[in-house]
Amino acid sequence: MAIIEKDRITIRSPDDMHLHLRWDERLYHAIQHTFSHWGRGIIMPNTDENRPILTSKDVKEYRNEIFNFLHQFLATHAFEPLMTIKLVKTTTFEVVHAAAEAGVKAIKSYPLGVTTNSENGVSMNDLVTEFGGVFKAMEERGMVLSLHGEHPEYFCLDREDYFIPVLRQMQANHPGLKIVLEHITTKNAVQLVQQDTTGNLAATITLHHLFLTLDDVIGGSLMPHNFCKPLAKRPEDRDALISAVISGNPKFFFGSDSAPHFQHTKESACGCAGVFSAPVALPLLTSFFDEQDALEKLEPFVSQFGAQFYGLPLNRGTVTIERGSWTVPLLYSDSGSLRQLVPFWAGREISWNVVVRHCQLYE
Repeated sequence: MAIIEKDRITIRSPDDMHLHLRWDERLYHAIQHTFSHWGRGIIMPNTDENRPILTSKDVKEYRNEIFNFLHQFLATHAFEPLMTIKLVKTTTFEVVHAAAEAGVKAIKSYPLGVTTNSENGVSMNDLVTEFGGVFKAMEERGMVLSLHGEHPEYFCLDREDYFIPVLRQMQANHPGLKIVLEHITTKNAVQLVQQDTTGNLAATITLHHLFLTLDDVIGGSLMPHNFCKPLAKRPEDRDALISAVISGNPKFFFGSDSAPHFQHTKESACGCAGVFSAPVALPLLTSFFDEQDALEKLEPFVSQFGAQFYGLPLNRGTVTIERGSWTVPLLYSDSGSLRQLVPFWAGREISWNVVVRHCQLYE
């Protein structure tokens, strides 16, 4: 479907397969910078430590809140939130079936205490041994298990690699369960997905991990707005991600992991982990593929592979991106200095810009 010209590309309306919107004022910023570029998004359930999305009732309330914000922008039919719930000790097969009836597409597992709002996450032992009925129900309903793949008992740079044996055991226990290993950051994780022969394992790759290494976080000055979980890793890990993305392998698809945090909570003695990439994700991805001389690989990565793995119809609308330099704002703000958000790539130029989006989603 993609139409590629010298200074313009039109692609099928894309999907962000890993997106954080939050509950508070951050939802306003996140949603307006998402619906203007993206047709759908897999919405993460770790919204707030006091208000996670755990049940079908939570899903309905959160989805209504998202649509209330979309209505403010006259964009109710421009974006479809694909909802998830969080895996916790109280998740049962009854919860799974009720969630499926409410339209939930995936259940997200967070390792206990390893990332934002994961205080009621799941231990590695429980993940392998305690949720057999839940995972069986997920298989029956065609739901995807979304994994934050880090083992919290190991050194921070090694947590993703030490999670691999846990994942392999889960695959052995539940061979029919579809699994997405989220926001992978290491060459070993790339190889794991490449070599998998089950057809039930895929991975999301973020925008920021295609650009960052650990040096961009702590190599010189401390750069809190590049701090995320999982951490950016070594140059060879980033290179493996780049190779995976431009290979055209359908096991790898886009999930921004865009995670808005207010400026004062990032620039603090105990700063939050998360990169707010929603305002720049699609134009900067286009620049990335252009620099890799692989513009033809953009549409499958953002508009096709994720939908196919999830069993979703492809979007029918389009978005057009044109070559043209613009500078990313330093801040996004509505309500004062304590409510500002710093975007990824703040103050820097991007050589492509989204100019037109036709919002028909799918037939």
